[in-house]
Amino acid sequence: MVTVVTDDLIMSMLGSPASAGLARTMTAQRLHKWDCFHIHDDAALIVAELVANAAEATPRQKIRFQLSRDAHGIVIAVWDSSPARPVAKPIIEMTLDDLDISEESFDVNGGWGLPIVEALSTACGCTPDPSGGKWIWARLVP
Repeated sequence: MVTVVTDDLIMSMLGSPASAGLARTMTAQRLHKWDCFHIHDDAALIVAELVANAAEATPRQKIRFQLSRDAHGIVIAVWDSSPARPVAKPIIEMTLDDLDISEESFDVNGGWGLPIVEALSTACGCTPDPSGGKWIWARLVP
């Protein structure tokens, strides 16, 4: 379901790996409409990370994606029903030798999404929802 309130984009979707792609596509269209396409790359990466994290925290459950703008910029927000706050990995200096690229460990090298979101956004955070769950959000200034 897609709802447009004023000019904000609010979407409910199922927590699945496909959700991030749908949210990125809708983000690209809305940024183009707002004449903010120049921040598309950063916004797409933030959207992908936040939606993927929500889908991983609550697989096959409802998540919400919101893209809005105000006088201070663009806000990307994702809600999921899990009360657990996300925990970012500590930022360390790594080399390629630090990654375990063996076939059985290839997918366990993740977990760097929140530091990426922090680096690309002007502000970000986690806000508990009074109805349950939490909103993870990031602000971009075009």
